Amino acid sequence: MSTRTVVHLLRHGEVFNPTGVLYGRLPGFRLSGLGEQMAVRAAEALADRDVTAVVSSPLERAQQTATPVAAAHGLPVTIDDRIVEATNVFEGSRVGVGDGVLKSPKAWRHLWNPLAPSWGEHYVDLAARMRSGVTAARSAARGHEAVLVSHQLPIWIARLDAEQRRFVHDPRKRQCGLASLTSLTFDDDTLVAITYTEPSADLVRAAGASAQKAKGA
Repeated sequence: MSTRTVVHLLRHGEVFNPTGVLYGRLPGFRLSGLGEQMAVRAAEALADRDVTAVVSSPLERAQQTATPVAAAHGLPVTIDDRIVEATNVFEGSRVGVGDGVLKSPKAWRHLWNPLAPSWGEHYVDLAARMRSGVTAARSAARGHEAVLVSHQLPIWIARLDAEQRRFVHDPRKRQCGLASLTSLTFDDDTLVAITYTEPSADLVRAAGASAQKAKGA
């Protein structure tokens, strides 16, 4: 008889970032008020699950998102450097094409190879460390469920890797919204299903509608 284990990859909630920079691994970037609500919503979505391990990226926003999830199950938050955000040479800068660092010719030398990508951590390396983190969590929670709180790009690359798809992609088409859950189900060590849910979808819609209303006021 096979053993069923689920590893949930939870993206952190919205971050307070009024200047709109690419914050990457920079310290001091914490959840916004909305992001804190998203963390609570994720905890509610996982409250009835058989969670026996909660693991977080070392960055503040991930740990903040993990905290209510762990509290709901009476568990500590374990830190795993393998599921941290990807490196990026544009960290700390605005990256808009028309109004950010990408308009500067000095930045173009980093853009020569989108397949790697040349401006940050190679997708192959990112996939390998995320795969290792998922495997460790699966082993720790064997027969139960684990929650790994990480970041959009690492989670998306982990999913592409699990689905044996090419890593090169359009960032605008990643299915990995704020505080979303990408859940990997295993029978023993064999991946048998991937599901995606957005517990905070209504919060995101309400925030977007409020922002549009304020803009039009």
